[in-house]
This record gives sequence, C-alpha cells and structure tokens, in this order.
Amino acid sequence: MTEHVWSYKATASYLQDADLTGCKVEATDGSIGKVDKHSDEVGDAYLVVDTGGWIFGKEVLLPASTVVSVDLEERKIFVDLTRGQIKDAPEFHRDKHLGDAGYRDELGTHYGTGGPFGGRPA
Repeated sequence: MTEHVWSYKATASYLQDADLTGCKVEATDGSIGKVDKHSDEVGDAYLVVDTGGWIFGKEVLLPASTVVSVDLEERKIFVDLTRGQIKDAPEFHRDKHLGDAGYRDELGTHYGTGGPFGGRPA
C-alpha cells in the first residue's frame, strides 16, 4: 500500500497530538532548523520548518511523509531529505498553503510525488 504524501509513515513513531513545535529537524546530512508549525490532520499532515540563519530565515513546508522518525525525548525529527533538497524546496507562503492547489502541486513535484495536489485526491 502506498502511503499518502500528507500522512506520517507508520514507521515514523509519531504520536497523534504530540506537540512538535520547537523540535529540531535533521536532514540526512545535517540539521536544517526547527519546527515553527505543524499539522497532524489526517490527509493533511505537514511540518513548517524555520531554517533560521542557514537559508536566511526561509521557511519550508515538509509533507509528513518525509518524516522518518520522531524522538520526543530528544525533541528531534528526522526526515529522509538532504539539506540540498530542502534548500531547493519552494518557500512556504502562509497565504498560499491552504487554498492554492498549484502550490501543493509544486510541493508534490519537488518532493517526487507528482499528481494533483502533490498526491492528494482532487
């Protein structure tokens, strides 16, 4: 069964309703920033990561499917992306996120999911 791009993988050890705000986010090749906002809504789960000084304050939206594991004790989230993939990601725009299907398509294409709404059903 293919897991949905906007859903956490069963292997991520994510606990529903856990507060991930402020957790450090680790790419496969180093730290990328901290969680500024997150959603665990079924079919629309994601992390908004503030990259701080690393990419000059850019925020990126990471679909929940990019999360490999969550360590709540250490307050760290591990994603299966490189720093380069995250640096090249479309910048997060709060005003576009909820209502712009094109933005979701752009994210889906960037993270390799393709399809309408980045793999979400239309």
